[in-house]
Amino acid sequence: PPAAEGVAGAIVSRQVHEPLVASVAAPYGGRPRPAGLATAIKPSPDRTLWTLQLRAGVSFQDGTPFNAAAVLVSSRRWISTAAGRALLPELFAVDAPRPGEVRFLLRSPVGDLGRRLAEPRLAIVSPRALDPQSGEGSRFRDGARGSGTGAFVAGGQGGGGDELIRNPGWWGTGEGLGPALESVRFVGLPTALRRAAALRSGRVQVAGPLPPAELRRLAADPLLITLPAAGEGVGASAALRGLPPRRPLPLISAVWLTTLTG
Repeated sequence: PPAAEGVAGAIVSRQVHEPLVASVAAPYGGRPRPAGLATAIKPSPDRTLWTLQLRAGVSFQDGTPFNAAAVLVSSRRWISTAAGRALLPELFAVDAPRPGEVRFLLRSPVGDLGRRLAEPRLAIVSPRALDPQSGEGSRFRDGARGSGTGAFVAGGQGGGGDELIRNPGWWGTGEGLGPALESVRFVGLPTALRRAAALRSGRVQVAGPLPPAELRRLAADPLLITLPAAGEGVGASAALRGLPPRRPLPLISAVWLTTLTG
């Protein structure tokens, strides 16, 4: 995750890998709720030492238990790699004083470490998926699968995109957090013109970012209903205005998809 390329890479990675701090809403609406791999985070008075309580009963998709040892492995990657240091340069060391608890020691105070740890590229990955020969496990093993704890599992590439499949063992399902989709495909479309055309044709249901001019064209189309999506995305459903859509829900633009932007 620290090396996920650009916004698109971070969005795809976020569906598979989860950060310590996150907030999500249940399918079809509802208030966002804390849903990270840490259940509590508490700073010292000078905000240079932060203590996190970890969520119990969680496993990575490859069967490895999520625990303090896994957090230590991932956080040491942040310290040892340039990509990780760029995201959290204040991080000096991490330890685990007892099971289910980790502490982050910082070089200088951070006002809201929780907000920083919500960055999708600072997600926790399975130690089993990392190559021990790469120096602090800075790279994934060849063919590593099931490296996250998230709502979706990487299903492979095909049809011009990355396919993700619902993780049947995701801890959030028991909390009523979904996911509401069995699978989802992310398609790379490099230009705003192609993204807007894909929305109009029904090839995709959510796309972004789109410039204001394209958004106005979509809004004026009498056969499209535009729907807001998370972050800079926009969704569209083919339907006459005022009439129900021809295709039943769920549409990606109308249901929860972990968090599109993290």
